[in-house]
Amino acid sequence: MLKKVDITDFVLENDKRKSHIQLFYQVFGQPIGDDPIVLVNHALTGNSNVSGEKGWWKNVIDYDHIIDLNKYTVIAFNIPGNDFERKNELALDYKEVSTLDIAKLFWLGLEKIKIKSLFALIGGSLGGGISWEMAVLHPNRVQKLIPIATHYFASDWVIANVGIQDDILNQSQNPVAVARKHAMLLYRTPQSINQRFKNAKEGNIYTVNDWLSYHGILLTDRFSLNAYKQMNYLLGTINVVKNDFNLNAFLKKAKLEVYAININSDLLFQNDLEEYEILQEDNENFKHYIIDSIHGHDAFLMEYQQLNDILKQIF
Repeated sequence: MLKKVDITDFVLENDKRKSHIQLFYQVFGQPIGDDPIVLVNHALTGNSNVSGEKGWWKNVIDYDHIIDLNKYTVIAFNIPGNDFERKNELALDYKEVSTLDIAKLFWLGLEKIKIKSLFALIGGSLGGGISWEMAVLHPNRVQKLIPIATHYFASDWVIANVGIQDDILNQSQNPVAVARKHAMLLYRTPQSINQRFKNAKEGNIYTVNDWLSYHGILLTDRFSLNAYKQMNYLLGTINVVKNDFNLNAFLKKAKLEVYAININSDLLFQNDLEEYEILQEDNENFKHYIIDSIHGHDAFLMEYQQLNDILKQIF
């Protein structure tokens, strides 16, 4: 069931002011009280519905699963503007909002429901970037940070692809569907697609193109154009290291534990794995894991055995 908190007089990173923002969220597992709190930040096309019959991460979060709802209180906010059940349009120019703004909003939302600290802060892709932003804002309020299939800043490659998506969304006759088809080729890999479709046809139509069209139609049915513009733009704003912020120095001082999980075939977040190894060598509280998969960025939604094996060490 969706719940709501109201945030008033919010100042954006660009110094513009928003008088009222409705922040919707869901709670799973144990009621808010004495049990450890896990905050889950959703990805670009995700939402707060992380568990249950239609939960997009039910293979990870459920009763007697890795994130066990018998033990934890799991909370998930909807990123304002994500259009989940058409309940939270942000009513701003989509290019005015950053992941830092969303991180600040989520902390304000937690304060509204009387939560001061988190046992774990976890998110994949865009949600992982927002998790980095939240942890850097208030490291003493987070015990375990778990960013998955993401990075702590948007690379030029990510920014360039966000720009192409934005062009499609503003210029195409069928913007959401076409943008989604392009995005799917970033979320998977040539090896994954070639292995799956093998030049198969149904009549005169290649099966791979039929699959892309299906994903385009599916997203069009549940995502407004404004929502897709907003979520896509946010992806390119991830950046905790602006203004000469030194992540290595931060990790040395911070008490939070970081468990970064990446995918070796990720075409979207092609991170410098050597950099992660250096961070791990320099900081006892930083652990780095790699999911081995041919499926690319979406492997965090596909390789559940590997992901759960990693998460089992954390939870």
